[in-house]
Amino acid sequence: MKESLKIFKALCDETRLKIVEGLLNGEKCVCEIVPFTKRMQSTVSIQLAKLENLGIVESKREGKNVSYKIVNDKVVKILKIVNDESTSRVEGGVKK
Repeated sequence: MKESLKIFKALCDETRLKIVEGLLNGEKCVCEIVPFTKRMQSTVSIQLAKLENLGIVESKREGKNVSYKIVNDKVVKILKIVNDESTSRVEGGVKK
Protein backbone atom coordinates (compact mmCIF):
# COMPACT_ATOMS: atom_id res chain seq x y z
CA MET A 1 0.00 0.00 0.00
CA LYS A 2 2.86 2.41 0.75
CA GLU A 3 4.27 2.01 -2.76
CA SER A 4 0.87 2.69 -4.33
CA LEU A 5 0.44 5.81 -2.23
CA LYS A 6 3.92 6.98 -3.22
CA ILE A 7 3.14 6.46 -6.91
CA PHE A 8 -0.21 8.25 -6.82
CA LYS A 9 1.23 11.17 -4.85
CA ALA A 10 3.97 11.51 -7.45
CA LEU A 11 1.53 11.38 -10.37
CA CYS A 12 -0.96 13.86 -8.90
CA ASP A 13 1.38 16.72 -9.84
CA GLU A 14 0.71 17.87 -13.42
CA THR A 15 4.37 18.45 -14.28
CA ARG A 16 5.48 15.08 -12.93
CA LEU A 17 2.62 13.36 -14.75
CA LYS A 18 3.60 15.03 -18.04
CA ILE A 19 7.21 13.98 -17.50
CA VAL A 20 6.34 10.36 -16.80
CA GLU A 21 3.87 10.18 -19.70
CA GLY A 22 6.56 11.57 -21.98
CA LEU A 23 9.00 8.93 -20.78
CA LEU A 24 6.58 6.11 -21.64
CA ASN A 25 8.03 6.23 -25.16
CA GLY A 26 11.57 5.70 -23.90
CA GLU A 27 14.58 7.44 -22.43
CA LYS A 28 14.87 11.20 -22.95
CA CYS A 29 17.30 13.92 -21.98
CA VAL A 30 16.14 16.97 -20.03
CA CYS A 31 16.35 19.07 -23.21
CA GLU A 32 13.70 16.79 -24.78
CA ILE A 33 11.47 16.78 -21.70
CA VAL A 34 11.26 20.56 -21.18
CA PRO A 35 9.28 21.38 -24.38
CA PHE A 36 6.39 18.96 -23.81
CA THR A 37 6.00 19.97 -20.17
CA LYS A 38 5.90 23.68 -21.08
CA ARG A 39 7.85 24.39 -17.89
CA MET A 40 11.22 26.01 -17.24
CA GLN A 41 14.23 23.70 -17.17
CA SER A 42 14.80 24.40 -13.47
CA THR A 43 11.23 23.30 -12.66
CA VAL A 44 11.59 20.14 -14.74
CA SER A 45 14.91 19.31 -13.08
CA ILE A 46 13.38 19.69 -9.61
CA GLN A 47 10.47 17.40 -10.52
CA LEU A 48 12.81 14.84 -12.11
CA ALA A 49 14.86 14.78 -8.91
CA LYS A 50 11.68 14.09 -6.92
CA LEU A 51 10.70 11.28 -9.30
CA GLU A 52 14.19 9.82 -9.02
CA ASN A 53 14.12 9.97 -5.21
CA LEU A 54 10.79 8.12 -5.29
CA GLY A 55 12.30 5.36 -7.44
CA ILE A 56 10.08 6.09 -10.43
CA VAL A 57 12.77 7.27 -12.84
CA GLU A 58 16.51 6.77 -13.13
CA SER A 59 19.08 9.18 -14.53
CA LYS A 60 22.13 8.55 -16.65
CA ARG A 61 24.79 11.18 -17.33
CA GLU A 62 26.53 11.30 -20.71
CA GLY A 63 28.92 14.23 -20.79
CA LYS A 64 26.85 17.35 -20.13
CA ASN A 65 23.53 15.64 -20.88
CA VAL A 66 21.41 13.81 -18.34
CA SER A 67 18.87 11.29 -19.63
CA TYR A 68 15.96 9.82 -17.71
CA LYS A 69 13.93 6.65 -18.05
CA ILE A 70 11.10 5.04 -16.10
CA VAL A 71 12.31 2.19 -13.89
CA ASN A 72 9.09 1.44 -12.00
CA ASP A 73 6.98 -1.07 -13.95
CA LYS A 74 3.89 -0.35 -11.83
CA VAL A 75 3.90 3.26 -13.02
CA VAL A 76 4.04 2.11 -16.65
CA LYS A 77 1.14 -0.31 -16.09
CA ILE A 78 -0.99 2.31 -14.32
CA LEU A 79 -0.52 4.90 -17.05
CA LYS A 80 -1.18 2.40 -19.83
CA ILE A 81 -4.44 1.35 -18.15
CA VAL A 82 -5.52 4.97 -17.66
CA ASN A 83 -4.53 6.01 -21.18
CA ASP A 84 -6.16 2.94 -22.79
CA GLU A 85 -9.36 3.53 -20.83
CA SER A 86 -9.51 7.22 -21.77
CA THR A 87 -9.05 6.46 -25.47
CA SER A 88 -11.80 3.82 -25.39
CA ARG A 89 -14.44 6.39 -24.46
CA VAL A 90 -16.45 8.69 -26.69
CA GLU A 91 -18.02 12.04 -25.92
CA GLY A 92 -20.55 11.86 -23.12
CA GLY A 93 -18.70 9.18 -21.18
CA VAL A 94 -20.18 6.23 -23.08
CA LYS A 95 -17.88 3.34 -23.93
CA LYS A 96 -17.44 2.43 -27.58
